[in-house]
Amino acid sequence: MKFLSLAAFGAGAALAASMAPSCKPHPLAPQFIGRSFAHRGLFNNRTICENSLEAFAFAVDNNYGIELDVQLTADGKVVVFHDDSLLRMCGVEKQVNSCTYRELASLTLGSTDQTIPLFKDVLALVDGRVPLIVELKSTADIAPLCLKTYDLLRKYDGPCCIESFNPLIVDWFRRNAPQIMRGQLATKMGKGGGLAAQANSYALSHLMYNFLSRPHFIAYDQRYRDSCALKLCRALGAFTVAWTVTKENYVKNAACYDAVIFEGFFPPAHITEPFSG
Repeated sequence: MKFLSLAAFGAGAALAASMAPSCKPHPLAPQFIGRSFAHRGLFNNRTICENSLEAFAFAVDNNYGIELDVQLTADGKVVVFHDDSLLRMCGVEKQVNSCTYRELASLTLGSTDQTIPLFKDVLALVDGRVPLIVELKSTADIAPLCLKTYDLLRKYDGPCCIESFNPLIVDWFRRNAPQIMRGQLATKMGKGGGLAAQANSYALSHLMYNFLSRPHFIAYDQRYRDSCALKLCRALGAFTVAWTVTKENYVKNAACYDAVIFEGFFPPAHITEPFSG
């Protein structure tokens, strides 16, 4: 019985070690904790489109932090766009990474005249006025996107951090740019596929790749705020960010998380401020 107890303790300790975040808080953390971040900028996809310069300017005008997505074009430019495909936002059945930036610049977002911005132009627009959360979209070869995003961030004089669903991307920044604050995005993954795919989904959902990336914060799907893995990471020192928060669940998430990524309404810029709804 004693052996079984020791074995169970050892297994629990090993599990906790695999999920442990960075051993110490990042100096920039106080500028992110307590903030509301506009998901893809402040937009309505009618007059102002997501991930557009107009959406980011509107967020800055309202003192919101900004969360945005970056990926590479065929000619190696870092652009701000969420989907792999251009179909939903531009009506074109092509992949972003198959187009040059010149091709993308000729397209418009939704029914507006707004266009897909270069990441460097977004950085110039924001100019350090609000904190930025930069999500790197996962690709087969992560190094070019990581390197080019870092090259832009290291020249940027403002509060910023990176996050990704891919722990290998977060790990790249741990190894190559440890001064950049990094976060692990997560949700409860589906259970489809073979045994290996299911095991990987379980590990991603339960933040078990943190032993690689040692994130400073966890950005977790707000629907699963009661996740034991999330609570353990918070207890071990990570701060937590909820995504994507709506008007209906804002109050509950503002009470549970250290910061929120929101969409579709106007919450307080700081989550400690009262919200009338």
